Amino acid sequence: MWLIQFLKSSIGRKLVMSLTGLFLILFLVIHLIGNLQLFYNDDGKAFNIYAHFMTNNPIIKFSSYGLYFFILLHAVQGILLWIENKSAKSTKYAVTTHETASWASKNMALLGILIFAFLCIHMGDFWFKMKMGWTEMATYEGYDYAVKNLYAKVVFSFSNIFIVILYLIGMVALAFHLHHGFASAFQSLGINHKKYTPIIKMLGTGYSIIVPVLFASIPIYIFFTNR
Repeated sequence: MWLIQFLKSSIGRKLVMSLTGLFLILFLVIHLIGNLQLFYNDDGKAFNIYAHFMTNNPIIKFSSYGLYFFILLHAVQGILLWIENKSAKSTKYAVTTHETASWASKNMALLGILIFAFLCIHMGDFWFKMKMGWTEMATYEGYDYAVKNLYAKVVFSFSNIFIVILYLIGMVALAFHLHHGFASAFQSLGINHKKYTPIIKMLGTGYSIIVPVLFASIPIYIFFTNR
C-alpha cells in the first residue's frame, strides 16, 4: 500500500514527526494551563477539581489514548530517523550541515530519549498511582462528590529535592528539544519562507523558554512553600 510505503520513507517519517510534534506542542500548553492551578492558595481545590474533570470526561479520556499513541509514535519515528541518518552518515533530523547546526539539533535523539525517560518516571509517579487508586480522597464545599486529592500527591513528590532536580533536568532537556523541534516541524512541512521563517523561529524560541520555565516553576514553588 502506497500510504504505508510513504510513511516508512524518510520524508514520510519526517512528516509524521512534524505533525505529532506540533500536536504535542499544543498539548503542552493545555497541560500547563491545568498545572498552573497548583499556584492557587486553596489547598489544592482548583487543581483537584480540574484533574477530576479531565479524568472523568469521556471525550477527554478518549483523547488521552490518542495522546499516548502520538507520544509513542513520535518517539519511535524519531529513533528510526536517527538510525537511518546514522547509517547513511548524514546529518541529524532537520539539519542541513553539522558545521552550522546547534548543539540541540545535533542531539535531538539524545534529548528525545531523556524526555521519554522523564515522561515514564513522571507518569509512573502520578498517572499510574492515580489509576491504581493510590491517592486519598478530598471533599469541597459546594460539590456533592469526592475527588482524588492529587494535590497532596504533588506536594508529597515535590517535597523531595531529588524529584525536583529530576523534574528540572527534564525541563532543560525539553527546552533544548523544543528550541530546535518547533522550527524544524514547520520546515519539514515545507513552510520555509524568508518572510515567515524568522517569525516562526522567534515564536519557537519564546515557546521553548516560557513553557519549560513555567513548568519548572511549579516544583520549585511547591518545594519552598511546603518546607
